[in-house]
Amino acid sequence: MAKRNTYNEDESLTTHFNWHDYARLGHYLRPYRWRLLLVLFTIVIGNIAVVLGPFLMKVAIDTAIPNRDMALIWTLSGIFLASLCIAFTCFRYRIWAITEIGQNLLIDMRTDLFTHLQELPFAYFDSRPHGKILIRVVNYINTLSDLLANGLVNLISDIISVIVTLIFMFTISWRLTLDSLVLIPILILWAYVIQKKQRRAFRQLSNKQSNLNAYIHESIAGIKVTQGFAQEQSTIQHFDQVADDNRDAYMQAVKIQYALSPGVQNISTMTTALIYFIGIQQLGVVVSTGTLIAFIGYINNFWNPVINIGNFYNDLITATAYLERIFETMDERPQIQDAPDAFALPPIKGDVRFNNVSFRYDDEGPLTLSDVSFHAQAGETIALVGPTGAGKTTIINLLSRFYNVTAGTITIDNINLQQVTLDSLRQQMGVMQQDTFLFSGTIMDNIRYGRLDATDDEVQQAAKIAHADDFIRSLPSGYQSMIQEHGDSLSAGQRQLLAFARVLLADPRILILDEATAAIDTKTEALLQAGLNELLKGRTSFIVAHRLSTIQHADQILVVNHGQIVEAGRHEQLMAQHGEYYQLYESQYQMLQAQD
Repeated sequence: MAKRNTYNEDESLTTHFNWHDYARLGHYLRPYRWRLLLVLFTIVIGNIAVVLGPFLMKVAIDTAIPNRDMALIWTLSGIFLASLCIAFTCFRYRIWAITEIGQNLLIDMRTDLFTHLQELPFAYFDSRPHGKILIRVVNYINTLSDLLANGLVNLISDIISVIVTLIFMFTISWRLTLDSLVLIPILILWAYVIQKKQRRAFRQLSNKQSNLNAYIHESIAGIKVTQGFAQEQSTIQHFDQVADDNRDAYMQAVKIQYALSPGVQNISTMTTALIYFIGIQQLGVVVSTGTLIAFIGYINNFWNPVINIGNFYNDLITATAYLERIFETMDERPQIQDAPDAFALPPIKGDVRFNNVSFRYDDEGPLTLSDVSFHAQAGETIALVGPTGAGKTTIINLLSRFYNVTAGTITIDNINLQQVTLDSLRQQMGVMQQDTFLFSGTIMDNIRYGRLDATDDEVQQAAKIAHADDFIRSLPSGYQSMIQEHGDSLSAGQRQLLAFARVLLADPRILILDEATAAIDTKTEALLQAGLNELLKGRTSFIVAHRLSTIQHADQILVVNHGQIVEAGRHEQLMAQHGEYYQLYESQYQMLQAQD
């Protein structure tokens, strides 16, 4: 199997982040471009309304009040009141529109990521804790949603505000405007110094957040084992360590993040003091009282959005760590995908051939299967037996193309599986995995998952063949009984019976049963075997079983060991050879005798 990253192991990025990748985010803004243009128009109008205030104040102080022009004062007051109403209306619309766009962006991006996860192979999920995948779909997307919508549009609003303010400032006094910009280079240098440290700190924080989420997910999934072995205290100690690491990383990241804001605030205060100093020296000569008061107002209008832009830059650096993880997942290429010239597999008879098939999970790892060849004619039942880890489940996973072969070919009706589409292949196969999984919902819905257009009668008929109907009807709500997550409210045997009914409902041409009767008691197994005998007629079936008594009537029994087929034949033939199959059978028989 692929090397698995664990909850206490930091993930390393396979590629360096490229700032040009931020252009990819435009894909999510494009569907809302007209709404955004309307928002931007509203922002321009609102900003103009806001910056009118100091200009009106200048006119009032320099012209209307000295001349006692009450008509002009009333006119200026009316314009000022109207500008406040316009600014309030524009601001309210902007908040509402941006919130809606932000939520739509959240859905779009999360849907793309979730859809991509459906296409990734088993190897991707085998190689990392599911909690580390979950945090990317939920937490990281939430962080980016606010950045893409509210943060981005606010950035544009602040830039427009700065431009409009500068226009008014240059109109009033170009000398004071240039004086107020003299400290900008210091701000740029300050931001440049801390941005690299901030990005590294938040990348480390994303690692620790991912580790914490993975440990919580793993601990909840294994709570029965924890309590069964009375290891609650040990689990809490591990949690405390992971949580402490997350806290330390957070504090370090925040310490660097908030280093920018005080710098901007100090530069803003120094600029205001500088303008007061210069303006008072020139008061009455170059600068009028109204001009100085208006300019101080514009200084605030200028630096407030600059501070916001600095905060957005902070958020941008912070979000980069999360964006890297999301793009890393989106850029993960599915190893199992349709070839460019793939075609739909026509209705099959079920003739299966493995031709010198070899397989390894890792490119540099050992071979799990080595030169495996066999032929299953249409309608035959093939049993795969052997010790744990011999390669039995790997064979059926390759047949379903959950993995691609390393060497050799697999054909169905003489058609290479690599040449057909995955959907057309798997729609004609029914697979019951070794680990039974049931979804939250009703029993009826879980069985119908095998064929979504099946009627209630067809669902119930499949359950009867699987001998699940009796226990289902004994439940208070029958087929409408709700199943808890993973089906924990049912016994292991009941879960397998439901999963078996789900496969039966799909009515596949090729049936794959991986340890289908492992958790079923002897009485239930005898009932199920009768249904199986009817089910297996007319279709090609592959059965992986440790209970050799269940596969004695198979057309072929393949004994797998060390990734190779070491024996093949019917039950009687293999027993006569006194080889590995004979030893497996005899050891099981003696074990059952001892239990009796």
